[in-house]
Amino acid sequence: MQTLTDEGRGIVETLSSRHNVSFEAARAVLFALVAGGGTQAQFNHPELGGMGQWSQGGMVMIGDMFNNGLKARVDALCADLAAALRQGLSLAMRQPPSGSSTSLIVPAASSRWPEDLGTPSSSGSQNNLHYAFFPQTRRLALDHDGRISIYDTGDHRITGFAQAQGSGQSISFTSQHGLVDLASLRQISPDKAEAAKGAPQPSPAAALTDDEIFSRIERLAGLHEKKIISNAEFDAKKAELLARL
Repeated sequence: MQTLTDEGRGIVETLSSRHNVSFEAARAVLFALVAGGGTQAQFNHPELGGMGQWSQGGMVMIGDMFNNGLKARVDALCADLAAALRQGLSLAMRQPPSGSSTSLIVPAASSRWPEDLGTPSSSGSQNNLHYAFFPQTRRLALDHDGRISIYDTGDHRITGFAQAQGSGQSISFTSQHGLVDLASLRQISPDKAEAAKGAPQPSPAAALTDDEIFSRIERLAGLHEKKIISNAEFDAKKAELLARL
């Protein structure tokens, strides 16, 4: 069972007040950050938009995806709590059955990505898919059941990911250009480290069904209606999707 140290309780009380969330919501985020090695968090709290995730470097997703004000508050709360963990503060404890308390050690984030990609600015996971964005080398890496695929992101600055459920398991992300399909990126060959593992070459992205294409268009229309993407972005993406029917 996890609980807070006195120092942790003080930090959570201060930051919950600063970011206008309840003590329980801030505590849930802290424990999620501890589980994520201090650099990422996966949480589920109604006050924070339901299910969500955050990664150090700018990636934040919440269930209430169009609530930009709440998203900004969640991002700031996670960043401040992560900063407190980086300072080596003893915030969370694990209570053994005997009643004595021992510090909960924050595990180091494991490295699953090829070294030549550099350091990711954001990373996360959904279901059995892990992903990371490397802005220095302009690469997006995906790990699907141990099979790594790498994509050239061009001038995209990736800030969020989404994975559609279903047979296609289609993937999209958001950047300064709006909503973008993974299929629109150029896939490059895995690096030497991947080849050394003897991993099979990643297969091309599965083709979308008609229903998935129309679902994508409906999502784009919603973003367009909320003025998240421009007329030109909506028209271009809609035309691209319709061409795949």
